[in-house]
Amino acid sequence: MNERVHQKIERLKEHLTLLHALRPDCEERFPIDPIYRGAVLHYLYQLADGCIMLAELVIKLKKFRTPQTYAEAFDILGDRGILPTEFAYSFAAIAGFRNFFADDYEKIDGMVICTEVMKRLEDVERYLQYIEEGVT
Repeated sequence: MNERVHQKIERLKEHLTLLHALRPDCEERFPIDPIYRGAVLHYLYQLADGCIMLAELVIKLKKFRTPQTYAEAFDILGDRGILPTEFAYSFAAIAGFRNFFADDYEKIDGMVICTEVMKRLEDVERYLQYIEEGVT
């Protein structure tokens, strides 16, 4: 496996580990603890951004066509068999999530983060597994 891909995957796994540790207390602490809230939002942003950067790195290394949007990067990986097609198209929503964090973070609903977003960490784990299998 390419060293840069490996390093990016390991960094994303670190973020996942931290988010899994933060997840059990999310509904209770997110609304009242600004340090906790900041940590959750920071690691979620890093996770989403890192998944996009990993997709773009794999595309570059494999010499696939250049994506025009962040979401298209996942579509390309699906079209080229790195990700299962259906998974790629649904996982592409992480690009919108990243953009939301970057641009509209003051509108974030803590309960949505705790009840929906934090429960989707397993999707990122699956994504990393597909990448590891697809680039070795």
